[in-house]
Amino acid sequence: MMTPQEKFELARSVGEECIQEEELLALFSSTKPKIVAYDGFEPSGRMHIAQGLMKAINVNKLTKCGVHFKFWVADWFALLNDKMGGDLNKIQTVGRYMIEVWKAAGMNMENVSFLWSSEEILKRSNEYWSLVFDIARKNNLARVMRCTQIMGRSENDDLSAAQIFYPVMQCADIFFLEADICQLGMDQRKVNMLAREYCTASKRKFKPIVLSHHMMMGLIEGQEKMSKSMPDSAIFMEDSEADVNSKIKKAFCPPGQIEKNPVLDYYKHIVFESDHFFQTLSGKLTIERTPENGGNVSFENYASFEAAYAADQLHPKDVKTTLAKILNAMIQPVRDHFENNPEAKDLLKKVRSFAVTR
Repeated sequence: MMTPQEKFELARSVGEECIQEEELLALFSSTKPKIVAYDGFEPSGRMHIAQGLMKAINVNKLTKCGVHFKFWVADWFALLNDKMGGDLNKIQTVGRYMIEVWKAAGMNMENVSFLWSSEEILKRSNEYWSLVFDIARKNNLARVMRCTQIMGRSENDDLSAAQIFYPVMQCADIFFLEADICQLGMDQRKVNMLAREYCTASKRKFKPIVLSHHMMMGLIEGQEKMSKSMPDSAIFMEDSEADVNSKIKKAFCPPGQIEKNPVLDYYKHIVFESDHFFQTLSGKLTIERTPENGGNVSFENYASFEAAYAADQLHPKDVKTTLAKILNAMIQPVRDHFENNPEAKDLLKKVRSFAVTR
């Protein structure tokens, strides 16, 4: 049994930011019988490693704390945002593919549920749309427009009327799903804060806790966020071994540089956060080097690894070679699943044939 403090610390490690920490600790210290965390995702193309491995790591941490995790399969939202060319059948095919990836990637499904927005909203439409209308009434258009980042858009984009609905609906999702914790990326922060503001405006006693995870960098220099529409910017969950090796080899990784280094970003947020990976390696990471280059060197935590890299004690080539080997091992079960499971194989074939639209 974990203590409330232990649960708090493990859950807090998921987030780059937590609003508010004292509320998260109080939640785990409470007698609430069921704590719910949620994340919504647009089915919009192949799944990259941040959405795959990092999400599996984060969900497993929260479910270990006794949290029930609800995935909101936002198919209607992807339709509003014109993803997959606005083809709902394609969007739902991508959604099924993404669920298959998480199952194969080591996500503990015991305390996880997947809810499709198109189905759940129709089941309780009066409740849902009443929430949407009330949130819309309590906010002006300028406040809603500041949330367009959640769709990968900006306030200056030529938005359709449907896209203006999107932030208000996503805010309503939080209350519709009875979420105690919003566990989404930093790019979704603005709408989660809108939900907390709505609680004040509507005199709701309990505000959702915002536990925002880090946004993984793209592999190309200057990319703050990996992009599905730029295949070389990210490792995808069913990339071949050759693809992984090639992408990591070309990745931006200046000697001694920590900031804005995507290779180190992978080590920090995926490699060193994977309990399963470290259990297979007796709790340490080994960078493989030739005897001429000093031989293999091992690290038990990210801080010591980062310090060695910053001091130019590790060469980018060695760091990249080891990372590619690790990532290939981590996604091999996903490759195997999509190769050996006929239904999954068919889903992947269809998804790969779809054009990704912004």
